[in-house]
Amino acid sequence: MTDATLHDAYSNAVIDVVEKIGPAVIGVRAGQGGQGSGFVITPDGYALTNDHVVASGGALEAALPDGRALGARLVGRDRATDLALLQVQGNALPFARLETVRAPRPGQLAVAIGNPLGFESTVTAGIVSATGRSLRGTDGRLIDSVLQHTAALNPGSSGGPLVDSAGAVIGVNTAIIAYAQGIGFAIPAATADFVVAQLLRHGRVRRARIGLAGRTRPIDPRMARLLGLTRPSVVEVSSLTPRGPAARAGLRAGDWLLALDGEPTGSVDALIRLLGESRIDAKLPVEIVRGRERMTVTLAPEADDTTE
Repeated sequence: MTDATLHDAYSNAVIDVVEKIGPAVIGVRAGQGGQGSGFVITPDGYALTNDHVVASGGALEAALPDGRALGARLVGRDRATDLALLQVQGNALPFARLETVRAPRPGQLAVAIGNPLGFESTVTAGIVSATGRSLRGTDGRLIDSVLQHTAALNPGSSGGPLVDSAGAVIGVNTAIIAYAQGIGFAIPAATADFVVAQLLRHGRVRRARIGLAGRTRPIDPRMARLLGLTRPSVVEVSSLTPRGPAARAGLRAGDWLLALDGEPTGSVDALIRLLGESRIDAKLPVEIVRGRERMTVTLAPEADDTTE
């Protein structure tokens, strides 16, 4: 097979993807100056974009590749994953499918499509260079399983889809790391699917909170052996919210958190990952160290109503 033949095969794969998904990619304009891309995921106009694109507030408008400009409403936002769900005011719209079954693999084709001006798509192509990255969102939480790719993000393309060679969306491109030159990141489709379901059901993503501030504390190996600890760090409680779940459970400043519901809490990020919707109001064992004594208390996380 000649180089020209291989080049044509690559080009045709990208062209096929763009022709299939391009009509579903929209430009998103927010009333206070926010602008980016998005893509329709249902025929009745539900569409995904980045939270930071719509964060400025105001009226929303979706610009379609065919030149139409349609009004849109904000269904919900999730700062923790930099995702927002809109509903475009239109029917029988072209839409893209989220790939939630097949996990992306390093080396596979990745095509980023944006629509920053609303009249034509911008396309870049590359490969998935890594999976399972962690990216810190604007609210300080870690976004897990982020895709890293080499398809450059043009200005205004943030919020558009990252697509595989079959034309399925494997991620939502995000540009919340402005200094990451030459590196693209995308929120995985499985995470986007979860966020969409939560926003449709609740208008926000429900997460749990336990009402404490803490820090990741490395443990001296001799102390770890003395206490029978198997991990090199713990979460040390710095302060507690009055009458919050941790305070009601009897936790104190200075306690070390070892595990929540049997899952290790070796860092603050590890603890945050455990505080999903399924643990709201559940009575969970928390293994701690106080002084030189190991003990277990029972704690019931509550809904975090501060998240958007």
